[in-house]
Amino acid sequence: MILLSKESALLLKSIFNKRLYLYYNHLKLMDILILTFFGGLAGFLKFYLVLLTIRIYITWFPNFNMYSQPLYSLGKLTDPYLKIFRGLIPSFFGIDLSPLLGFLFLNFSIDFFSSISSIGK
Repeated sequence: MILLSKESALLLKSIFNKRLYLYYNHLKLMDILILTFFGGLAGFLKFYLVLLTIRIYITWFPNFNMYSQPLYSLGKLTDPYLKIFRGLIPSFFGIDLSPLLGFLFLNFSIDFFSSISSIGK
């Protein structure tokens, strides 16, 4: 058994406490980063939901030219997401209801990430 002097024991204890302190602060920092990331992701998804809503409203009016700017860029941003759900629900009297699935999934994702980001508050 190794016997340590009182000063050596206090020194080892202070080193251990500093490492433990740094470890816990590192965990707190990671928690803050993760919560901030999820909060930012929820904010981005809310903005994307607004873009999708505008895109769907514009398609109801056939006199808008979707191949002119800014509508062309809006279509380029939103069409890949909408194509995922296209064809999953058959059209009803000529109306494509598949964006409803996209909206439901996006709202679920927003609620999920918002609830995760509000855990630390």
